[in-house]
Amino acid sequence: MATFIPNLAISYAFLAVFLSPGIGLFQGVESFGINYGQVANNLPPPDKVLELLSTLNLTKTRIYDTNPQILSSFANSNIEIIVTVENEILSQLDDPQQAAQWVNSHIIPYLPETKITGVQVGNEVFTDDDTTLIQHLVPAVVNIHNALAQLGYSNIKVSTPSSLAVLSASYPPSAGSFKSEISGIMYQFLNFLSTSKSPFWINAYPYFAYKDSPNGIPLNYVLFNPNAGMVDPYTNLRYDNMLYAMADAVSFAIAKMGFKGIEVRVSETGWPSKGDADEVGATPMNAATYNRNLLRRQMAGEGTPLNPRMRLEVYLFALFNEDLKPGPTSERNYGLFRPDESMTYNVGLSALATSSASTSSSSSISLASSAARVKVAAPWECKSLVNLIFVYVLISRLYG
Repeated sequence: MATFIPNLAISYAFLAVFLSPGIGLFQGVESFGINYGQVANNLPPPDKVLELLSTLNLTKTRIYDTNPQILSSFANSNIEIIVTVENEILSQLDDPQQAAQWVNSHIIPYLPETKITGVQVGNEVFTDDDTTLIQHLVPAVVNIHNALAQLGYSNIKVSTPSSLAVLSASYPPSAGSFKSEISGIMYQFLNFLSTSKSPFWINAYPYFAYKDSPNGIPLNYVLFNPNAGMVDPYTNLRYDNMLYAMADAVSFAIAKMGFKGIEVRVSETGWPSKGDADEVGATPMNAATYNRNLLRRQMAGEGTPLNPRMRLEVYLFALFNEDLKPGPTSERNYGLFRPDESMTYNVGLSALATSSASTSSSSSISLASSAARVKVAAPWECKSLVNLIFVYVLISRLYG
């Protein structure tokens, strides 16, 4: 406890200096968001979470319900929120009247003050253990979309996130195809996405693939580290990381169903900092490396090899460690932050300062003041180098 208080003080000092207005960690990364899970009994209240997100200059988050405290607390902020319809109530929403009632009670009261930009109808419904859910999915999605459109909110995109288990094949990416047993309902869903111009969201975790086959999958490939990569023999596209290969496998699967122009986005990806004895690779070092390298890719505004000109939209999992999540230890250790708002591990913020200094893209993360990008007072400009040095010293002291 004696070392905890000084370390926490240093964390806040670091955040206050390093993430001041105009210098935020995630500033300008338009495609980057973070998942705000709440399966815990020790998380800070929503107003404190809003402060944390604002300090980080994060402007996109996703929650797994329509928590009224969160939606109210985030009103009149610059945070865009994607909300979620719980799987348990999907069967009620295939009735248009029930769906309209849900929209009127869970969405409309918070608009437009709270920037709700999307509704996720269920989570991984196509592969849920309750196989009866899938028959309610498309009607619920259509009904919620129609209810929003009738009230003038067709700009709020309705979709559902799927796991990679919806694919019968994903390697090489051009072999991507949906499982035959879900193809009928998947076609209906894709038809809706195409008509409404909504994205296809995937929960994509290279960690799981590595954990299941650590001797067969190179760690550097899943961590975005320099590696030989792989070339798809049918397209000659080269992949230097698994996340992009996963996203393109879904794009190929969509194309094989006869659809084009549906954007694939990543609703969840991340790496656990702790796991059980059989959870190979779940370490703070690997978690920091994965998230750091992912962030660098986002800074560069990268697309996938199949869609290089379309920035891949990614939501990192997760903001906090969640102590009540069931399952193996890893499930409770995906957070960038602990519930006390101290950082779980050093994600390499000081290293990013160097890369950002040489990045001129509008999607770069401003870690130092720049007259070309950020208008700040002259005294701050004079102190930028000193503050970066100060940040380096703080990180070194805090994380060794």
